[in-house]
Amino acid sequence: MSSEVTEVKVNSMSSARRAADYSEIETPAADTASPAGPPKTPKSPFASRFMSTPLASPMKKVIVSMQGYLEEVGHFTKLDPQDAWLPITESRNGNAYYSAFHTLSSGIGVQALLLPLSFTVLGWVWGIICLSVAFMWQLYTLWLLIQLHESQSGMRYSRYLRLSMAAFGEKLGKLLSLFPIMYLSGGTCVTLIMIGGGTMKIFYQIVSGNNTSPLTIVEWYLVFTGTAIVLAQLPNLNSIAGVSLIGAIAAVTYCTLIWVVSITRDRPAGVNYDYPALPPEAKSEPAASVFSILNAIGITVFAFRGHNLVLEIQGTMPSSTKCPSRLPMWKGVKFAYLIIAMCLFPLAIGCYWAYGNLIPSNGGMLNALNSYHGHDTSKFMLGFTSLLVVINCLTSFQIYAMPVFDNLEFRYTSCMNKPCPQWLRAGFRILFGCFACFIAVALPFLPSLAGLIGGVAVPITLAYPCFMWILITKPPKHIAIFNWVLGSLGIVLSILIVAGAIWNIVTIGIEVHFFKPE
Repeated sequence: MSSEVTEVKVNSMSSARRAADYSEIETPAADTASPAGPPKTPKSPFASRFMSTPLASPMKKVIVSMQGYLEEVGHFTKLDPQDAWLPITESRNGNAYYSAFHTLSSGIGVQALLLPLSFTVLGWVWGIICLSVAFMWQLYTLWLLIQLHESQSGMRYSRYLRLSMAAFGEKLGKLLSLFPIMYLSGGTCVTLIMIGGGTMKIFYQIVSGNNTSPLTIVEWYLVFTGTAIVLAQLPNLNSIAGVSLIGAIAAVTYCTLIWVVSITRDRPAGVNYDYPALPPEAKSEPAASVFSILNAIGITVFAFRGHNLVLEIQGTMPSSTKCPSRLPMWKGVKFAYLIIAMCLFPLAIGCYWAYGNLIPSNGGMLNALNSYHGHDTSKFMLGFTSLLVVINCLTSFQIYAMPVFDNLEFRYTSCMNKPCPQWLRAGFRILFGCFACFIAVALPFLPSLAGLIGGVAVPITLAYPCFMWILITKPPKHIAIFNWVLGSLGIVLSILIVAGAIWNIVTIGIEVHFFKPE
């Protein structure tokens, strides 16, 4: 278990008195210091007579090793002892590869399949501009979070909520961040159950060649949830690195397959790029047109996710003055986002070219692929794409559920002051999986509220990192102004997206039905 290392200062007066009788041994730092450089490290007062004994050599090695440890780790990193009991920080042997795997698995997913839909409203030019700006904006705020993981005092913030509380204060930090973080974790898991269970049903129908299924949609939800719970028994975040790698490969593969098949097959008849393709009610009311555009921007913003997990992923890495955790973390993130860009931009641009304004509003590109190319694409290709979506949903469930598991065990360890036993850890994970499945069945209209609730979570990605950077690091004035402007724009964008979602709910309405998933 990690413990906080404190710096020990040697009384210089007593050292001077003992120096009269004893010879001194220089530390390695003093040996290598140049005459013109900084003052040498104070020499350790040990007797030459003692140091010449057989015990001197091993004791000297211990002293030198301890000094190196203090210089490399002790004064730099301060760890909470309780972290060693929690699943996010239980293992700190992560590296840049693990960072890339987790970032890819959490950063790319089925939400990307809706990106071409935003182009039907924004058009070619504004669609590409909005996608590029959103990509660069969220990559910048991601870099800010990575830099903020370790404070000047050496404290590591391995959870987004703790960093928010350190920056904004305990009460305000919880008020601003607690609900969005819980939604981005728990709400995402509920959505993954809906999408994963529904895609399992589609996969079965494609493979069997039968439009009917022996299982109801609720039963498919249960099959997906049961599989996810089994995978969730892996103990900590580092232990699911292989799972994240499989999920990342699945996501990259199905995104690539969809846009490649779409542009290589014959385009559907009637494809057009009339700008903008607004719903009928939006053409008669200017306000409806504005809110439709805001919804399209919201789809673009929601395509990028995972900021609520960045600090958690970085918390699995060791850190020292020679190699702080931000270096391997940023290296893995850069590679991951290069892959993400190579998936999302061709997917959005290529699929909009292939289908234009014929892109279905429900199901995104997976539905478009089955609808327009089901007759000229092999069953193997269609079934394989659906299977990859299911695999990605299962693996994404693991990493998005980990903060919930961590929080449940945090409550237990805080009260009992001991690690969570294995049987209770398994019980927590089974309980959460069952609860998420219950919500998916009880509230099947939840995806219709994604724009409304997701808009509340936008500041987690685009605004709060800018404000936290200013409050914690106290940057120069011009950098502070830039971040204030960027953060304020994120808050305004969040308000506009929520307003657009409310407008859609009021004007178009949603079909509210409980315990009747379709």
